[in-house]
Amino acid sequence: MSKDKIDLLQGTLDLLVLQTLTCMGPMHGYGIARRIEQVGGDVLILNQGTIYAALVRLQQGKMISAEWGTSENNRKAKFYEITARGRKRLVEETENWQRVSGVVHRILDAAAGEAAT
Repeated sequence: MSKDKIDLLQGTLDLLVLQTLTCMGPMHGYGIARRIEQVGGDVLILNQGTIYAALVRLQQGKMISAEWGTSENNRKAKFYEITARGRKRLVEETENWQRVSGVVHRILDAAAGEAAT
């Protein structure tokens, strides 16, 4: 993997999938993965196994629902949609992510300040 690509922290992909479905509405798995890559500036690369494992996990947790439909290229595809439970979880996880990332930034900034002295 190129040094320009990054790995996602565990649980982060679920948050990104829920946010993508909230913004874009119902989508199939391939479309969700491509949208996350696109918005992420192609720094995140999601393989099919990774995205579908997250979709199965979210569906089992009733965070998303799924329905068969036809994709834009006339292929049978499963379309996923966020549920009320998923929306609630998205709010909770977004708040948690913001708290955690703030702490990480403070620690990194403090460590950088100490290294400079």
